[in-house]
Amino acid sequence: MLRRHLAGLALLGAPAFLRSAQAQAPASRVVFELKDGPVTIELLRDVAPQHVERITTLVTRGFYDGTPFHRVIEGFMAQGGDPTGTGTGGARDLPDLPAEFTDKYRFLRGVCGMARSQNPNSANSQFFIMFAPAPSLDRQYTIWGRVVAGMDAVDKIKRGDPGSNGLVRGPDRLLRARLATA
Repeated sequence: MLRRHLAGLALLGAPAFLRSAQAQAPASRVVFELKDGPVTIELLRDVAPQHVERITTLVTRGFYDGTPFHRVIEGFMAQGGDPTGTGTGGARDLPDLPAEFTDKYRFLRGVCGMARSQNPNSANSQFFIMFAPAPSLDRQYTIWGRVVAGMDAVDKIKRGDPGSNGLVRGPDRLLRARLATA
C-alpha cells in the first residue's frame, strides 16, 4: 500500500504528458457483451502481440459492436468479427496480419483464435471462441486470448444449421466490446 502511494506521489511530480502515458496501462482484458451476459477474455500479449494490438484497436474503434456471430458450430466454435455477416468481411482499412503461432497454448475450450483464409498470414478482424478442444488447430491458427469469465454466455450463442457449414440464420450478435485493465 505504501509503495503504491509513494509511486503515485512520484507520478504527480512528472510532466503531464508522462503522467497520462504512465497512468494508462495497456488493456489486459476485453469484455464482450452478449445477449446472455458479459464474456471476459484475457489478452495474451506475450503470445500474439500484433493480434492483441489489432483486437484492442478494433474494440477501441467500436468495430465489433453489433457484429454477428456468423459461423457457429456445435462442439467446435463460434466465429464473429465480420460486420457483413458473410464470413468475407473485415477491417478493410487495416492490413492482414502475419501469423503468430505458439506452442505455449493449445486450442482448448474458451481459447480465442483469429480466423483466416488458407493463407496463414491473412488474419484481419474475424475471431473465434472454442466450445471444445480442437488439436488440429494448434500451431495452425493464432491464439490471442482465453475466456476467464462468462463461458456460460458463449455456450448460449445460437448455433448454425448442420448443412450450412455452421452459417447462422438470424445470428446472435456481439452487442458491445470494451477494454478492461483488470
